Amino acid sequence: MALNDVECCDFYQVHEDVVRTVRDKMPDEDVLYDLAEVFKVFGDSTRIKILYVLSESEMCVCDIAQLLNMNQSAISHQLRILKQNQLVKSRRDGRAVFYSLADGHVKTIMSQGMEHILE
Repeated sequence: MALNDVECCDFYQVHEDVVRTVRDKMPDEDVLYDLAEVFKVFGDSTRIKILYVLSESEMCVCDIAQLLNMNQSAISHQLRILKQNQLVKSRRDGRAVFYSLADGHVKTIMSQGMEHILE
């Protein structure tokens, strides 16, 4: 999109009441930074694939690696990032470790993202 494609007002006028209302509702910079960091995690197609897989079923690293045709090391690395950002959780069952989405919010984000791009 070229700069000329963005429409602007014909004259400069700040609507102080709107600006004040929105400013009062703005989260702290730290919160917005953390939100941006979470969305950065969603910016990697491998992590998106893993999140999609885990939205369908709890799985171990071996199963995810097989399904995505990747090595376990690469999957483990991505799972570590997802876990650090509280998007997935793990549970141990004997010698196996199973991963799942951390909560319903992650599935909602994935679902709404899919809905948005498929419109």
